[in-house]
Amino acid sequence: MNARFVNKVVLVTGAAQGIGRGVAAALAQEGAKLVLVDRASFLPEVASEIKAATGLADSDILTVEADLESWSGAEQMVQAALTQFRRIDVLINNVGGTIWAKPYQYYQPDEIEAEIRRSLMPTLWSCRAVLPTMLAQRGGAIVNVSSIATRGINRIPYSAAKGGVNALTASLAFEHAADGIRVNAVATGGTEAPPRKVPRNPKPLSADEQIWYQQIVDQTIESSLMKRYGSINEQVQAILFLASDQASYITGTVLPVGGGDQG
Repeated sequence: MNARFVNKVVLVTGAAQGIGRGVAAALAQEGAKLVLVDRASFLPEVASEIKAATGLADSDILTVEADLESWSGAEQMVQAALTQFRRIDVLINNVGGTIWAKPYQYYQPDEIEAEIRRSLMPTLWSCRAVLPTMLAQRGGAIVNVSSIATRGINRIPYSAAKGGVNALTASLAFEHAADGIRVNAVATGGTEAPPRKVPRNPKPLSADEQIWYQQIVDQTIESSLMKRYGSINEQVQAILFLASDQASYITGTVLPVGGGDQG
């Protein structure tokens, strides 16, 4: 078993479902002290399942229910982590995901704003909130979860948000490399995942929306050299590598994990 995160405090956002949950479980296996953040009310259940599966002590895992689309939520998250553990070694920004799937001309202005709030602002706020702590420590690692959908169809606002995440990653790494802070991103490709307990869009898809979503699936597979979706574990392992000291000479990099699709 790897033990790359023993005695490291790792903050994982969007930890209740999907890739975020997979990241949290894998970190626990590698000895991390965990701060799990999500706005889903069942987050404590996720923490209990991770403890049962890995033997992680109660004192080594903290759950924080917070809305990271707001600055106050990001502040709350960081303060809770510092109160419990006194430091933050790694931040993994996993919150995000397209809400609607349709050609751009069908997006309403409020929907465009909602997509940006969902897939850009949590990463912007969380990086800003954790930065003073990492500067005081003279070190830390940030991994932002981006997407190869920066070059895709039927989700332009989401694509723009993830393009912003990529720009943030490069510029923040440039600004703070001298402070011992590494900032990287994983641009996830299409990923097989269980149905979400809390869907991003709770409304049933219309007939047109089903067609548009299938176009996304088809384009994602066609753009991949491997002609398939990836697994959650394939995304998790790339994220953990960049978060670990094994990537100590890597910063400002966006790593596509999309079967050869560079995004």
